[in-house]
Amino acid sequence: GVTTFLQHYFIQILFSNRKNRMFGYMANKSIIIPVILLFICPLMGCDLSRATSNDGAEKGVHPLRDDHFKNSIGMEFKRIPAGSFFMGSPVTEKNRSSDEWLRLVEIKTPFYLGIYEVTQAQWRAIMSYNPSYFKGDDQPVEQVSWIDASIFIDRLNAKEQTDKYRLPTEVEWEYACRSGTSGPFSFGNCLSTAEANYNGNYPYSGCMKGEYLRKTLPVGSLRANAFGLYDMHGNVMEWCQDRYDKSSNNPNPSLNIRNLTMDVLRVVRGGGWYLPAYLCRSAHRDIYRQGYGCDAMGFGVLRMPSPAPGNCDI
Repeated sequence: GVTTFLQHYFIQILFSNRKNRMFGYMANKSIIIPVILLFICPLMGCDLSRATSNDGAEKGVHPLRDDHFKNSIGMEFKRIPAGSFFMGSPVTEKNRSSDEWLRLVEIKTPFYLGIYEVTQAQWRAIMSYNPSYFKGDDQPVEQVSWIDASIFIDRLNAKEQTDKYRLPTEVEWEYACRSGTSGPFSFGNCLSTAEANYNGNYPYSGCMKGEYLRKTLPVGSLRANAFGLYDMHGNVMEWCQDRYDKSSNNPNPSLNIRNLTMDVLRVVRGGGWYLPAYLCRSAHRDIYRQGYGCDAMGFGVLRMPSPAPGNCDI
């Protein structure tokens, strides 16, 4: 805190001038103000140890200025910082597809992403029913289509009196999944079944076999990536906002145009519990009709920052 800083500051000046007399210390303009603050401010009730967030905002003043928050139905979100990354895969990556073309993408605005896939308890709190095949409050909701997920998010926005919740775009999803990495998986060149729930009979090329559980696991059961997000590989596939375009991963898809016809193709990411490891890679793009749902199909939710007091984005 500031108090500790001032104490170290004063000591540093003190010892750097140890040959001077005490009067010389106090007369030195470089320490008069810190000394006054150090000894007088606590008597006046000053809070010199208040933490600040990375953008300089005081923590606790606004619910979306912190690194983490929980909404009214218990969904937990992690703040994902702005940054740049290489999206897609290099031509040398094994089992890559031709639509994973590699290019540099910039994430200009921080956002919040669900730490866990949407659970059955959270789905039921909004939708009042549970479509899942593998039952369990803490297991990911599945057998939901892109349309179902969109209806859930509409109702969540209404409940929270906002319009900031939505599905992540492909770019946002892959950036969050990679969490600063560039290999096939956020955990390295191999994916173990201690790190992700997938069909361990079919590991990535050159890697060891693992377990095949034949079901979903409760969210957060295995390892988190460097951003603190769980199940970005395996468990259930996750719908993205984007329509599928083989020739381009559009970094700025239109988020306001919604076509609810069943045959529109949407992007799915992350792989699922019954799939081989190569289909769980960070760069892998899968496609399904937006009206389709199965017992390995779920989703996560993104929450855009709200304007802070003074109309500054956070």
